[in-house]
Amino acid sequence: MDSISNLMAGLGVVLQPANLAVAFLGSVLGTAIGVLPGLGPTATISLLLPISIMLDPTAAVILLAGIYYGSLYGGSTASILLRVPGEAASVVSCFDGYPMAQSGRAGVALGITAFASFIAGIVATFAIALVGPSFASAALVFGPVEKTALVVFGLTLAANIGEGPRIRAWVMVALGLLLSTMGVDLVTGEERYTFSIPYLRDGLHVAVLAMGMFGVSEVLILAERKRDFTSALSARYRLRDLLPDASDWRASGKPMARGTVLGFVLGLLPGGGALIASFASYVMEKRISREPERFGKGAIEGLAGPESANNAAAQASFIPLLCLGIPANAVIGVIMGGLLMQGIVPGPRLIFDHPELFWGVIASMLIGNAMLIILNVPLIRVFVLLLRIPPAMMAPAILIFCVIGAFSINNSMFDVGIVIICGFLAYALRKSGFDLAPLLLAFLLGSLLEQNLRQGLILGFGSPMLFVTSPISLAFLVIAGMTLVLPLLQKLRWRRSGGVAS
Repeated sequence: MDSISNLMAGLGVVLQPANLAVAFLGSVLGTAIGVLPGLGPTATISLLLPISIMLDPTAAVILLAGIYYGSLYGGSTASILLRVPGEAASVVSCFDGYPMAQSGRAGVALGITAFASFIAGIVATFAIALVGPSFASAALVFGPVEKTALVVFGLTLAANIGEGPRIRAWVMVALGLLLSTMGVDLVTGEERYTFSIPYLRDGLHVAVLAMGMFGVSEVLILAERKRDFTSALSARYRLRDLLPDASDWRASGKPMARGTVLGFVLGLLPGGGALIASFASYVMEKRISREPERFGKGAIEGLAGPESANNAAAQASFIPLLCLGIPANAVIGVIMGGLLMQGIVPGPRLIFDHPELFWGVIASMLIGNAMLIILNVPLIRVFVLLLRIPPAMMAPAILIFCVIGAFSINNSMFDVGIVIICGFLAYALRKSGFDLAPLLLAFLLGSLLEQNLRQGLILGFGSPMLFVTSPISLAFLVIAGMTLVLPLLQKLRWRRSGGVAS
């Protein structure tokens, strides 16, 4: 009951006019930057750090937190409507959200996304209040060795997301890992795969790669289509006709529940976060589905589960930060910088020294999620109307969208060129039957793998045995191995029983 009373006290803090105003501002900004690709929550929060110093510490963190989880709401919108991920954790929304939009169910896709995020956010907030501070102590045992094993597990999940033969998915994973090594080696200072081009010294930006792979390649696909997809869209424009019906809720209920639990647990782990949570949920739903072939073609379960998982993970990731001083991902790391700039050191003493900040931030998640659902649901009708734009007009609009987003990252035309090149290469890969999702996910995990693998080897004095002597690391590696082996055993059993493997 202490947690509930503390949460009520936190609501009293966040309902103060100034804090309520910054919670609303954070929700609006988060939604906007999620819809617009290129900027992303990390860059936006970094830009706003100097402004946050002028705010009260509690108001500053409420603002930055609202931008973070608000971007997850907005990020799925561009993924569903345009197949252009607004930010990294929204990549999974492309897989089934975009096919749903193309089949005339854009309103349902947007609606189930908003409701899944809202439900997961509310449940995760209460879970944080009840068990977060004590449960987060488990994160203390996650060092470089354990994080390496977690990322390896993530890579095996990435290979299971793509459609088609597994060998093609693993080729995409390998290519993604290769691209993630581009740039200057932070340990030796040597340039890798930069081809003496100064712009590549910092490596490829994930937003540039994502916009090229998903946005520009989609423009090329649209350009060669003869059929006008707008004819398949619903002619009804009443909001209630566009929202999920009873059958959609029945199909989405269990995936939402599983995604919320999975996302919350992974959000508490350093190195976990919204990205791993979203595609771990997608793989889980695909594995347990009786019709896995529906995934990637508009399965609502493939949207509801990951959207619940990424929002629950985003909010749970504040617990390692506030209770232990451990940033779970890059966005949380920037928010930690904002706290330090305010003269507040996150860690075990924060909940006792600054209870109004801790419980105010937790309570602001309830208010922020309520604001986001109120902001997003009425806009579904507007978003669906955008899909009635003919492909001949939509394709240039997507291209302009990507060019502006790419240029805004570093104010560089070189990034625009990279987007175009990546788009043509992605188009060629798609036409050759390769799925792009494993490549992008491997790219996102590659830098984490390299960094933690090196640190783990240093701790083990060059010996890899440390990765199997740690119980947590060994558990993740065993699960990763099972993820690889079990599909092969199933296929072998199928062949022996007289079936024909696909």
